[in-house]
Amino acid sequence: MVATPIGNRDDLSPRARQVLTSVDLIAAEDTRHTGRLLSHFGVKTAQMALHDHNEEKVIGTVLERLKSGSNVALVSDAGTPLVSDPGYRLVQAAHAVDISVSPIPGPSAVISAISVAGLPTDSFCFEGYLPAKREARQAVLHKLCREQRTMIFLESVHRIYAALTDLVEVFGADREAFLGRELTKMHEQCVRADLGRLTQLLEEGGVPRKGEFVLVIHGAQADESADPTISVRTLLEELMQSLPGKQAVDIVARVTNHPRNDIYRLMLDLKD
Repeated sequence: MVATPIGNRDDLSPRARQVLTSVDLIAAEDTRHTGRLLSHFGVKTAQMALHDHNEEKVIGTVLERLKSGSNVALVSDAGTPLVSDPGYRLVQAAHAVDISVSPIPGPSAVISAISVAGLPTDSFCFEGYLPAKREARQAVLHKLCREQRTMIFLESVHRIYAALTDLVEVFGADREAFLGRELTKMHEQCVRADLGRLTQLLEEGGVPRKGEFVLVIHGAQADESADPTISVRTLLEELMQSLPGKQAVDIVARVTNHPRNDIYRLMLDLKD
């Protein structure tokens, strides 16, 4: 598993270059994109395509090469393979037949962003790309709004403004955040601000809607004085005044992300 640059070609490690030169085959997400990187470094190793649309079909071919004694390098278009990139099925299949899988570490947009964000790093979670449609995106954000760990998202140029707008609506405009644009590239931009300000910068052009984006968002603050059980109980009591018990339970479970069975038992207790 060979990590490749997320922008600056000089970030390809000497070890990664040596591995790409010495293996028998490179499985690449986009052979044209990887071909340009290989050509830049004078690497002439043969390539084959392995991406989301053909991974299932080519796993057998790659495994046969590995079983015959060949060494294969897996690369994505940028960064560390499998981090929001294809390859999971191949790695899983390799482990299943006791083929050794070794990491050649290097660039990662996720780790690069959190290292400069100035937000807590002792505990964080990577959430990948948010759903494209607004309703689904907001549903995911509602589940995450009480997450206390620092959260990291990737976002495309076409959806970054819509995503930030929804984040402001669900998380609040004053939630601390970081926006990394075009990390390690010529037009790199790193901005630390609250979600409201980041949205404003995108709207006004202070942050151009160009390139690739990484969002790092501060987790929710733990309110030590609040008892979440009481909060759930109060919400359930209010809903039960105008809705059937089961419907009230479904809403509370969806909004609070508490286990439905626990809320159902609380509803029965309240009825008694």
